[in-house]
Amino acid sequence: MTHDVRPDPASSQSSPTSPAASHDVDDATAEALGKLSEALETTERARGHLYSFHQLTGHADLQLDEAVELLRAAGHPEMADLVTRELIGLDVIPGRWTFQIVEEYEDGYHSSFTGLEKRIRDRLAGGRRHIHEARMKERRQS
Repeated sequence: MTHDVRPDPASSQSSPTSPAASHDVDDATAEALGKLSEALETTERARGHLYSFHQLTGHADLQLDEAVELLRAAGHPEMADLVTRELIGLDVIPGRWTFQIVEEYEDGYHSSFTGLEKRIRDRLAGGRRHIHEARMKERRQS
């Protein structure tokens, strides 16, 4: 956030999230939409962590290949076989690898959340995003 950049007073254009475009939405609605948007942003962060989980778990599974080779080279073929048999390629939850968890999250919860947030925003604010934040910006820069 910067405080040294001020809008050009000669500019009469307003973006869909500019304060001028948000004054037809009452404060309580703007606050409610702001909280809904904040919740959506939290799910986006969760989604990012889910992708991290997916990539880290996949990387760990591939690292097991090297561990198996090293166990064999160190003279422990029975331990290498144990890792191969019981851990490599194991479902992270019954019937699911991480990519399936990611896909189901995106197709289910995430898709439902983003779709509902957009429908509510369209109905209450003409599709405009971040009205609450636009008002905060206006207050803090005046």
